[in-house]
Amino acid sequence: MREVTQMASLPSAFRRKELVSHPAVRLALSALVILALWQLLVVALRLPAFILPAPLDVFERLLLRHDVLLRHTWVTGQEIVLGLLLGLSVGLMFALQMLLFAPLKRWLLPLLIASQAVPVFAIAPILMLWLGYGMASKVMMAAIIIFFPVTTCCYDGLRNTPNGYLDLAHTMRATRWQLLRYIRFPAALPALASGIRVAVVIAPIGAVAGEWVGSSEGLGYLMLQANARMQIDEMFAALFILSGLSVALYFLTDTLLKRFIPWESH
Repeated sequence: MREVTQMASLPSAFRRKELVSHPAVRLALSALVILALWQLLVVALRLPAFILPAPLDVFERLLLRHDVLLRHTWVTGQEIVLGLLLGLSVGLMFALQMLLFAPLKRWLLPLLIASQAVPVFAIAPILMLWLGYGMASKVMMAAIIIFFPVTTCCYDGLRNTPNGYLDLAHTMRATRWQLLRYIRFPAALPALASGIRVAVVIAPIGAVAGEWVGSSEGLGYLMLQANARMQIDEMFAALFILSGLSVALYFLTDTLLKRFIPWESH
């Protein structure tokens, strides 16, 4: 009888283990532990709110200012998504150009390096002058900051196609377009997926950095205004939303990539 009971409890034990191992559950548990330690630190050291607000104060500010926070979140979210689309398109185009036209690589590679050698904050004021203080300059900032990882990952994937695939394509007398479409590009998708994951994580940096330099809306603008008024709890509330937005965008992108590129995980 005891053995039957133990065997019946096995499925529920496996379900609990599978639930705990889910990335979203692990993330939620980690966040709860960090928030608990944060609250304990504030209470134990009696830190004033203008130095480090308690998580409960930040949560209260989230509830009180949810309408304002959501409005600015919508603006920053648009900048991030549009920057991702622009950066991915341009990065993929540059990678294809370097693959198809080998002499062009010597000219494009310095541009890739220069795009990362120049600090983002040094480019932001110039973009503000050229594109204005609206959304265009922030989208361009996000696109510039993700340009390098997307281009390098895609180019590495395209040029490192397994030789066996290439030999088979040459044996079958595949054209250059067929070789790119059916052999090189599918083989490069896992590397491109890695570049997209990195881009999704760092794109918010470019958008918020642009808002810090000059804007009238967005989470970066809201954080600057809250800091100037010494409303540190509101600044942390904006940071929480920005972090949550980035995490949600990453998991959504990861799920879509695993669905449309199933062979990258094997």
